[in-house]
Amino acid sequence: MQIGVVFPQTELGGDVGAARAYAQGVEQLGYAHLLAYDHVVGADPAIHRGWAGPYDIDTTFHEPFVLFGYIAAITALELVTGIIILPQRQTVLVAKQAAEVDLLTNGRFRLGVGLGWNPVEYEALGEDFSNRGARSEEQVALMRRLWTERTVTHDGPSERVTGAGLAPLPVQRPIPIWFGAASPRAFRRAGRLGDGWFPMVSPGADLEAAKAMVDAAAAEAGRDPAAVGMQGRASCGPAGVDALLDEVGRWRDAGATHVSINTMRAGFASVDEHLAALAAAADGLGLRQPS
Repeated sequence: MQIGVVFPQTELGGDVGAARAYAQGVEQLGYAHLLAYDHVVGADPAIHRGWAGPYDIDTTFHEPFVLFGYIAAITALELVTGIIILPQRQTVLVAKQAAEVDLLTNGRFRLGVGLGWNPVEYEALGEDFSNRGARSEEQVALMRRLWTERTVTHDGPSERVTGAGLAPLPVQRPIPIWFGAASPRAFRRAGRLGDGWFPMVSPGADLEAAKAMVDAAAAEAGRDPAAVGMQGRASCGPAGVDALLDEVGRWRDAGATHVSINTMRAGFASVDEHLAALAAAADGLGLRQPS
């Protein structure tokens, strides 16, 4: 099981030095991948009365593709979007940006995609919130063609490309696409179409039920359910390393192929505190090589 980290961008803010120190620090600790969330804009609660979303206009988010271009130059980590809100973005541009990150990382990239939950963001980006599920499936099919074919013609419900192609093509052809999933429809989509998935539930009965839906959808589509990866998330914070190790163990027992260690919202005030917690976790997980 591969173990990586969640980039705590809502807490590191716009400090480029902190981003560099964090990325290089987690690589030195033995973590294998860095996962970043995606939000392009935040909603202003003063305008959107009764706003109850977890993020707002003051919450800091780096743009993942641009961030990954930077991190690819200073580490050899696998980079993962977890997730890009695909239907609010232009499909061909996402395919181009993903191909570029894949090239810059020499194939160490996974494109995690999802539907999002914020209609304010969709409006600001000029896309339709109501058809995002159906559009995402068309987008995934089109991107895979763009990553593997020299010239593409596609005329679908939401997307049109006429005799066009990307150059250069990515290293991975196609780039692995993983789905964020929190509903039965999303579980089935991940099973039918995904190279892997990010469960939005914890190990236990709910995860078992979700995984059964993913596996059944994969089998119905003629795919091997065992080939569909699953990436969990474990919290590293005040509860201590023992609680983290237990959580990682539960993901391993549930069949996860990857786990990301998350230090966001754990009360850490600096990049050094995030790295100190991750160092203790790395020791407990046996990630650091003896010097």
